[in-house]
Amino acid sequence: MDEVVVVRTGSGPEVLLVHGGASPRTTWGGLSSLADRWTLAYVHRRGYPPSPAPRTGRQDYEVDALDLAPLLVGRPHVVAHSYGVLGTLAAVASAPDSVRSLTLIEPPLAFLVPDDPDVARLERLGDAVLTHGMDTDPAELREFLRVAGAPVDDGPLPDGVITGVRRAHGGRLPGESRPRLDLIRRAGVPVLVASGNHTAALERICDALAAALDAERAVHPGAGHFVAAAPGFAERLDTFWRAHEN
Repeated sequence: MDEVVVVRTGSGPEVLLVHGGASPRTTWGGLSSLADRWTLAYVHRRGYPPSPAPRTGRQDYEVDALDLAPLLVGRPHVVAHSYGVLGTLAAVASAPDSVRSLTLIEPPLAFLVPDDPDVARLERLGDAVLTHGMDTDPAELREFLRVAGAPVDDGPLPDGVITGVRRAHGGRLPGESRPRLDLIRRAGVPVLVASGNHTAALERICDALAAALDAERAVHPGAGHFVAAAPGFAERLDTFWRAHEN
C-alpha cells in the first residue's frame, strides 16, 4: 500500500488533522477531549509510521498535497500545523469547496513578511536544518529546535529529537512554496489562524496570513509551537467548528 494512513477516533463530523515535523501524537494530544463530539482523523504524513516512507526519500509538501486531496472528499474541517500547512494549503487551493473550515497553526511562510529581519533569520535557521540535518551549526540547530518546540536543553540532544532532524534532512524548503491564498479567500473558506505567542517572527507570519485570507486570528500561549496543547485552544476550535458546521 502506498497511501498515507489516517487513524480515526471519536464520533461526529470529521476533522482532518495534518501534523508538521512532529508526530501526530505530539502535535494533537491536547485535542483528545474533542472526540466526544467530533471524529478526529489523524493523518500520518509520509515517513511517520504507519504511513509509508516518502516516495522521493524526502519530506515534500507537494507530495503531501497529493496525499491530502482524496481525504477532502467528505468535506471535513481541516487543521494543519507547521510544515503540514504547506501541503494543506496546496490541496485546499485546488478544491476550496471541499472543506468546511480551515485552521492554520504557525506555518513557515516567510514570504508573507518580506524585509523583516526576524522572519528572515527564522527562515535561514529552518533552511539550514533541512539542508544540513545534524551537520547544522550546533548553536543554530538548538536555536531552531527550541523554536520548533523540541525538548532541548544544554545537554546531548534526545534520541527522538535526533530522529526528527534526520527525518527532516533534505526536505523541500518551505521558501519554495507559494500557495494560492487568493483562491481560498475568494471561495469564502472560513479560516482560523492560530499561534502561541512564543516567537515574534511566527506572530508576524500569522498576522500576515490572517490578513491575506480574511481569517479569524487566535493567540494561545502556554505550549510554545504546539499550540494545540495550549490552554483554551481546544475550546476555541470547538466553537469555530460549530460556527461553520454546514
